[in-house]
Amino acid sequence: MEMKKRINLELRDRAPEEVTELVLDNCLCVNGEIEGLNDTFKKLEFLSMANVELSSLARLPSLNKLRKLELSDNIISGGLEVLAEKCPNLTYLNLSGNKIKDLSTVEALMEMKMMKRKRKMKLVHLKDMRKRKKKRRTRMRMRMKMKQAQNWEREKRRWASHT
Repeated sequence: MEMKKRINLELRDRAPEEVTELVLDNCLCVNGEIEGLNDTFKKLEFLSMANVELSSLARLPSLNKLRKLELSDNIISGGLEVLAEKCPNLTYLNLSGNKIKDLSTVEALMEMKMMKRKRKMKLVHLKDMRKRKKKRRTRMRMRMKMKQAQNWEREKRRWASHT
């Protein structure tokens, strides 16, 4: 089933403005892009697009209330910087099983996490990255960068409380 049809089916005679959760797992997206999802989903807090052959987030609409985004088992390899501007309140992101090979691809998420003031991204799943010789080292570096970001935020809060 195509993504547009699946969205209409999941709406169940509700207006898009009323929907808070949307599960589009295992449907087909045309040309690897999001279709049928638009800015009218203003209250959407949870979106799951697992195993939909998604390769790009370029057509992701602005979802200001979105907190949880499930993107596992797709073919995404980059373009994650879109999440910072389109989903400012994101606290959970699952990217496991995608074609992410480089730490630089995830650096946009690190910036997003460090720029947030009220809410921090709590979890970024990146396990099951495509196999490479340096897979283990890359994941270790990624964990270290995430830990450094957490330590940096902790230090900033501690210094702010002393001043």
